[in-house]
Amino acid sequence: MGETLDVRKEGPALLVTLDRPDVLNAYNATMGAELAAAFREADADDAVRAVVLTGRGRVFCAGADVSAGAGAFDTEGGTGAGNFGTGGRDGDFIAAMMACRKPSIVAFNGSAAGVGLTLTLPCDIRISVPTARFGCVFTRRGLVPEAGSAWFLPQLVGLPTALRWCLTGAMVPAEEALAAGLVSELVEADALLGRALAIAAEIAENTAPVAVALTRQLLWRHAADPDPSGALGIDSRLNIALGRGADVREGVSAFLEKRKPRFPGRVSTDMPAIAARSPAQQG
Repeated sequence: MGETLDVRKEGPALLVTLDRPDVLNAYNATMGAELAAAFREADADDAVRAVVLTGRGRVFCAGADVSAGAGAFDTEGGTGAGNFGTGGRDGDFIAAMMACRKPSIVAFNGSAAGVGLTLTLPCDIRISVPTARFGCVFTRRGLVPEAGSAWFLPQLVGLPTALRWCLTGAMVPAEEALAAGLVSELVEADALLGRALAIAAEIAENTAPVAVALTRQLLWRHAADPDPSGALGIDSRLNIALGRGADVREGVSAFLEKRKPRFPGRVSTDMPAIAARSPAQQG
């Protein structure tokens, strides 16, 4: 339990809950630091197979904490520095999310605006209640999209949709977010967290941790490449390395024997030599 987050294990998942419901889970520097710490914890713990990120209360995250008033974003004048810290407020937790070798699932319990939305874009799977609304509202505050969202958002919803959402700054309903691909399914509120944890359990029960870690890196690093040469240059080398290991033998045996696999490989110790370190360790 931190100042802004409730972090606990739920089966194979690390459940991370934004926990400032009295201010609609508004983001501040402490939340950014605690998010970074939670994702690093998940990355280092072999017992954690996925991160589930959600919010407490009726809103997922209303955006940045603007309780300081009109100067809330002035990080040079003092007010914003107290709210968000100095040197940029989002780089650390975005880097931790991208470096995490465990998949992440967002369960939008309510609406998300500004950084409340963009902090979820490095995550892998997003589901939502039908009543949620989403907004890249930065231009309506005199700002530009942050947290790397000018790169992330077009990857997820396409450039035309990203442009419309960012240039208008409008809030869009969950149905539009579903159609655009921002979220993959809509789930009623009473079933939302259970569904997110079920996705985490599906990953944990059926997939190899090392293969999942490598697959996540492959997709995020190469999906935006102009051609497949980057992925072709590494995927065969990875599969050669994996093919002689215990996980592949177990995966094939379990398939032939029609049983659940029991993969022995661990992310902390068994990554192939060509990808043994997490991105966080490579910087």
